[in-house]
Formats: sequence, C-alpha cells, structure tokens
Amino acid sequence: MRPSFSHMPSLMALMVNSLEISVVFFLISLLAICFFFFFINKKTHAVFPTNWPFLGMLPALLQMLHQIYDYSADLLESSNMTFLLKGPWFAGIDMLITVDPANIHHIMSSNFLNYTKGPEFNEVFEVFGEAIFNTDSDLWKDKRKSAQVMLNHHGFQRFTLSTTVNKIKKGLVPLLDHAAKLNVALDLQDVFQRFAFDTTFFLVSGFDAKSLSIEMPEVELARALDDAEEAIVYRHVKPKFLWRMQNWIGFGSEKKIRRARETFDRVCRRYISVKREEIRTGFHSEGESMDLLTSYMNLDTTKYKLLNPKEDQFLQDIILTFMVAGTNTIASALSWLFWILSKNPNAVAKIREEISTKLPSTGNLEHSFDPAELNKLVYLHGALCETLRLYPPVPFQRKSPIKPDILPSGHKVDAKLKIIFAVYALGRARAVWGDDASEFKPERWISDNGGLKHVPSFKFYSFGTGPRTCLGRDVAFVQMKLVAMELLQNYDFKVVEGHLVEPVVSMILQMKHGLKVTVTKMCLA
Repeated sequence: MRPSFSHMPSLMALMVNSLEISVVFFLISLLAICFFFFFINKKTHAVFPTNWPFLGMLPALLQMLHQIYDYSADLLESSNMTFLLKGPWFAGIDMLITVDPANIHHIMSSNFLNYTKGPEFNEVFEVFGEAIFNTDSDLWKDKRKSAQVMLNHHGFQRFTLSTTVNKIKKGLVPLLDHAAKLNVALDLQDVFQRFAFDTTFFLVSGFDAKSLSIEMPEVELARALDDAEEAIVYRHVKPKFLWRMQNWIGFGSEKKIRRARETFDRVCRRYISVKREEIRTGFHSEGESMDLLTSYMNLDTTKYKLLNPKEDQFLQDIILTFMVAGTNTIASALSWLFWILSKNPNAVAKIREEISTKLPSTGNLEHSFDPAELNKLVYLHGALCETLRLYPPVPFQRKSPIKPDILPSGHKVDAKLKIIFAVYALGRARAVWGDDASEFKPERWISDNGGLKHVPSFKFYSFGTGPRTCLGRDVAFVQMKLVAMELLQNYDFKVVEGHLVEPVVSMILQMKHGLKVTVTKMCLA
C-alpha cells in the first residue's frame, strides 16, 4: 500500500512555521544577550547577577568569566557562602555554588553515597577516558584500590624520590645555571611544567620525555593536556547541545578537545606498544623499574573488578589519569609559591634559616631521601599550605546528588542540580579563615609548640576530603619540598618588572602570562 501524500502541504507548512519560530526565538535571545553586553552593562558587573527571563544568569557569568575566580569569591562572601546560579531555561546548567565547610563535609563524607560525579561529569571529561576522577561506584572503588596499592608500594616510593632528585639535578639545575650565567629572563611556570611533566611521565611510563632542557622543546602530549584542560572549563558554562554541536563540527574550544583526543590516542598507544615489547623481550628485569605502566601490565586481575586491565584503552586511561593528577597540579603549586615568595622576602629568609638549621647537611640533595627528614621543615610546609589555600591547583570541583537532599546550610538539592565547590573562593572566605584570609601567613599552620597545626580537610580542600581524598598528597608534598629546598638554597629569583601575573580560566589554576623571572646563583660560603 502506497503512502498518502494528501496532507503533505499542511505538514510542510507546519515544519516551516516551527523552523521560523525557532529561528526567531534564537534571534531574540541573541539580541537580548547583545543588548545586555553592549548597552546595559559595560561597567563591572554587580556582585549579584541579574536573573534574566529565558537566559537566567548566563550573561553575567559569561561577562565575568575572565575573572571568575575573584568574582566567585566576592559573590560567595556576599551570600553567606552558598549561592544558587540559575542558567538558561531548560539548559540544565543550574549550579549551587558553595564554600560552606559544613556543606562540603556533608557531601564528601557524611552523605558521600548520595553524591557522585554523575554521567554528565563523565561526559564533560570524556576526553580523559575512564579516569579515577571521573568514574563512580564499583569501577571507581576498584581503580582507586589498585592505584592506592601502587602508590603505597615501597619500591614505587623509592622510585619517586630517585626520579624527582635526578630530574632536579640533571634538568632543573643545569637550566637555571644557564639562565643565571646568560642573565636572561626565564618563564618559571614553563620550567616547572616541564619538570612536573618529565617527572610524572617517567613515573607513569618509565620513559623520559626530556622536555626540561636548555632547548625547551615542545612536547605534543603536554600541549594536548593543556588544551584539553582549558577547553573543558567552557563545557561547564555552555548548554550541552551547544558544545556537543561545536565538537561535532569541530570549531571553537571544542576543536582543541578533538585535537587533544587524537594526540592522546596516538602518543599513548605508541608508548604502550613499546612498553609491552620491553616486557615481552625481558628488557627490564623484575624490580628494576617500578613505573606504573609496567605495574598495571603485570597486574593480578583477580584482585580487582577492572574492565580489560591489559587492553590499550584501559592503559591509556591510566596514563592520562596520572598525568592529569601529577603534572600541571604540581607545576601550578610551585609557580604560585615562588611568585608569593618573591613578594615576601622575610618568608624566604625563614625557609632558608629553617633548612640550614634543621637539615644542615643538605648541600647534597640525597640527604633528603628520607621523607621523615622533610617533616622537620615546618615553616616550608606552612608556606606550601598557604599557597595551596590561596591558589589551589584545581579551583573548582563538581558533584551531583542522586536523591533529593537538604544541605546543612538549609539549601534543597535535587538530581538535576549541579553542586560546585569553589575551592579558590573557599581559601579566601573570611567566615572560614578570619579577616586575614587574603594574607599569606605560613604561621597560620604552625602550632604554639612549633609543630604543624591540624586543619580539617573539608576546610583546606586542595587535596579533597573524605573517601575521594587525593591519593598523591604525600608524594606531592615531598616533590614540592625537594624542589623548593634546592632552588631556595642556591638561587635568587626576581619577577621581571611590569610582568602581569593573573590566573587563566582553566581546569588547572595557571598563570595566564607565565612567570617571567631573572635568576641569580647564590655564592655559598
């Protein structure tokens, strides 16, 4: 039986009319945004954003996106530490932003099972595969359990120390000596990124990327990680249909993610293939290399319910997980530390005095191979914590409720609501840290008897809290202390006059223009 075409004209008319209505609706919305930006609010936006019909608070969010960290701090300071940000109608991007420690403790610990990353989070971060930080439930538990075993293994901890010291001595020191000798400006953030990338990549794969050298070569995997991390931020503030369309077509920030994914696939698979061949041919004897890729390839799969733990995709996800966790996070913390210290010479003097007094034989870096020795450097630890408080490497974190809940602040949440921890704003909240919250005070972390003062992790959130506390916390502190010790004992750093330091909007808190410094080698008596 042939189909009837008798109703085709009316159907066509209906389709055309619907299309016209959609186009008109889109144009009206676009004109509203343009009108807002160019005619209503050219000046700095008020602290509380206007909730526009249809558009919600998106115009204010887009207008303030370039300074979103400080804006979120001001907004939360004025709204009792929690604020409901309304997105465009039906866009599904309403967000409850909070820095209330009681809310954070409730979500991450007390009622942990009700709050997940959620499928939308996994979709936003899909370029990194099924990494630990974007998985939930049993898969997350088994991935975390296996990673915990790997990181806590004494062999891997010794491997971490030797790798870090080796890269300091053969990478950082020659480069800084070269810059000091030629008296040329150096981008210290770029230096720390290369140091962290090489160190982390060696720990993960057993291969030296050699990006930290006088030639400063570009490494495509490092560039792809940076591009993906920066582009992912915009997925949080765009309606899903918009960034999906951009990704499908391949333009805007989504073009960076497509290119990054291609790089991840090609580069990671190449190293996996080489590593597999090394193991097959017995290139490394057992116990010689403790890199994570080798360990996962030799993993006893009966202990964990992991998906295809010896397949290329699984191993690629492992590489990306640890590269994201250990590269730009360490580099970010070190960059902000040395910038803050450049403005606080008294703090530098105290750190140097503490090192010379408590670790008098540190002329040889190997003296610090025992992590217990580093625990004596209380003031340096306080300086690092203050840096991480004021400039957390991951400035925002996101959760999603499974079932409706009421937070300690009294706010009701449901499964459609995204919850954002504004970690950068948390470190500046006077209600949490006192009226001197914006000041750099390492003494804040030192008790009356000279030891370290305990601060709850739901208040100092740079390493997370509860069951999802960062597994690499202790490793990160050891690496940062070793770098700080070596550099502060042997070099003076001065930020180039007129150099602008401001954060870039990205998944990781980095400096938009780098950290341009001149280096002077100290004359030791």
